[in-house]
Amino acid sequence: MSFQSESQEPTWLRVIRLLRWDKPEGRLILMIPALWAVFLAARGAPPLPLVGIIILGALATSAAGCVINDLWDRNIDPRVQRTRNRPLASRALSVKVGLVIALIALVCAWGLSLYLNPLTFWLCVAAVPVIILYPLAKRVFPVPQLMLAIAWGFAVLISWSAISCAPTLAPTPCLGTETWLLWGATVLWTLGFDTIYAMPDREDDRRIGVNSSALFFGKYAPLAVGVFFAGTTFLLAKLGLVMQLQLSYWVALGIAILGWAWQYSRLTPKTVPPSVYAGLFRQNVWIGFVLLIGMIFGARG
Repeated sequence: MSFQSESQEPTWLRVIRLLRWDKPEGRLILMIPALWAVFLAARGAPPLPLVGIIILGALATSAAGCVINDLWDRNIDPRVQRTRNRPLASRALSVKVGLVIALIALVCAWGLSLYLNPLTFWLCVAAVPVIILYPLAKRVFPVPQLMLAIAWGFAVLISWSAISCAPTLAPTPCLGTETWLLWGATVLWTLGFDTIYAMPDREDDRRIGVNSSALFFGKYAPLAVGVFFAGTTFLLAKLGLVMQLQLSYWVALGIAILGWAWQYSRLTPKTVPPSVYAGLFRQNVWIGFVLLIGMIFGARG
């Protein structure tokens, strides 16, 4: 996007781009683990109002995370090819506007969390520092994608506890083995797809001096992605056995395994066009929804 076309862009559209609502795959991929958890915890039939709260909460949280990320990175993003036209990086929107929008998104998420039980509410509160500090991780931590994966893991804990936890602050009775298997699978899956997402930025990140899992693993980054997806598969299979999920779950998991194996094969050539990485990232959204459908029907048996 040129400076001239950006200057003619209406403000509301700049805000849409700031929230990344023009790129829905990033919003959906956070929503997916939250939906996994709520449908599994409810054995395929959660209360619809709660599902609505979780969807809206995921949208609000994701919006806040995007804006906070861009506020931290407003002086770094102009030096990266993929991010240089983001509204805060290009100065199409001011820092003040960004702060106001981030605050509105956080307030919306807080308002939705008030409808949840006490443990779930405090899990929502605990996720906020992770969301705020994640953009700093790339400056000090060699694998910042792990911080993002932990943030994604909160989506599982929040949604599961919203179903299974009575109005109490004691987590032991309601967050069991199944919860932590899904949490671990979500963390590994996130490490996998976000390492893919980071791969086309390696040269820019190296030049600027920020970290990423793609840089940390170097030439072994494709292998690391394969290991992350293999770990995801193992934990999801264990989850299916522990919960005694039915055939549709295993069919969905089989489709996911084929998808991840194909993605790994696309990462192994020495030269991979940047567009391939973006396509593989988007495919994980569809894999996540295939798994969700399998979980919904597999948990009802």
